Amino acid sequence: MSRYSEIVILCEDRQQEVFVRHFLVSCGIHRHRIRVRPHPQGRGAAEQYVREQYPLEVREYRRRRQRLNIGIVVMIDADARSVSERFDELEDELIRVSPPGRQANERIGLFIPRRNIETWIHYLQGELVNEIDEYPKFSGNEAACRPHVAELAERRHEPLRENAPASLRTACDELPRIL
Repeated sequence: MSRYSEIVILCEDRQQEVFVRHFLVSCGIHRHRIRVRPHPQGRGAAEQYVREQYPLEVREYRRRRQRLNIGIVVMIDADARSVSERFDELEDELIRVSPPGRQANERIGLFIPRRNIETWIHYLQGELVNEIDEYPKFSGNEAACRPHVAELAERRHEPLRENAPASLRTACDELPRIL
């Protein structure tokens, strides 16, 4: 894996931040190379914040990538929408603010849990999950996911179990963009 000068995490909340940061560190990215964009506190505004910040981060990435080995990881919940709808929203916002859309050679990974990140965490803990129901949050104990995230990172080259959430499979398809 190449060494990053910097990798930016753009996400909705503390739980997503802990998940992505620990995944990247578990994959060998030095923790001092990871920069997390502050995420807003409060329900509802976080998804909009990520959508609005995404094209600005991509613009900055495109400006700096010739000089530095950088990347972006974006995590945004699909909520009640489909993963493809959320991908399209991000792409539309990018094209509107900072064309062109995301290119195949850009080190920009989009990770979109459906319904939310807790779906993935409960799955990684061995529970049977679906992508419609909401699962309990880990408020105040966001780091509880770390052992399961580390195992996911360690096994990232292996296929997921058959009962894995489809959105997690889609996220695994994004990994070659950033790793």
